[in-house]
Amino acid sequence: MLAIAVEAVALLVFFLFQWEEAEVGAVAAAVEDFPVADFREAEAVPGEEARAEAGDMKTKNFISNLDEKKIVNAIAEAEKKTSGEIRVYISDKNRDDALTAAKNRFEKLGMTKTKLRNGVLIYIAPVSQKFAIVGDSGIHQKCGEDFWKVITDGMGNLFKEGRFTDALVQAIGEVGAALAKHFPHQGDDSNELPNEILRD
Repeated sequence: MLAIAVEAVALLVFFLFQWEEAEVGAVAAAVEDFPVADFREAEAVPGEEARAEAGDMKTKNFISNLDEKKIVNAIAEAEKKTSGEIRVYISDKNRDDALTAAKNRFEKLGMTKTKLRNGVLIYIAPVSQKFAIVGDSGIHQKCGEDFWKVITDGMGNLFKEGRFTDALVQAIGEVGAALAKHFPHQGDDSNELPNEILRD
C-alpha cells in the first residue's frame, strides 16, 4: 500500500453550505487537503496542524486502485431501498475548490431534478487531493450537518490508508441507509439516474 506523510487537518471538514434554491438548492459537505508531501505543501490551518499517513491519491494510482464493479454494485444495492439517487464522479482536473466544482457538476448532471430532491453526489479530485459530498435539500433537511461530518470523516480516514474503494463503498452504504430511512423505496419508483462512475 502506497503511503506517505501529508499535512492533515484535525477536523477535515468544511461544514455544510446552503446554496440559493434558484441555483442548485443543495447542501454540501467537503473534505479537503490530502496533498502529497513531496508534491506541494498544505496551507496550514491555525491550531489544527498534524501529521498523518496518506495513500497516493494521484489520478492514475487512484483510478487503478478502484474496484469499479464493487462501487457500482454498492450504489445499486443502496438504491434498491430508496427513491434517492447516489452518484460518484471522479475529476482528472486540478480542482482547488472541490466544493464549487462538485456543486457545478451536481447541477450539470441534473441531480436537482429528482422528485424529492434527494440526490447525493460524491465528487473526488485526485490531482488536487480533495473530495466533496453534495446532497440536495431534501436529504439535508432530514439528516443535518452531523450526518455529513460522520461520512466525510470516515472517508478521510480510509483515504489516508489508501483504501479508496472501501472509502467509497462505506460512504455509499451510509448515504444509502439514510436515504432508505427517510425516502424508502416505493412501488412506482424508478432509477432516475445511472449508477456508473462518471469522469471528466
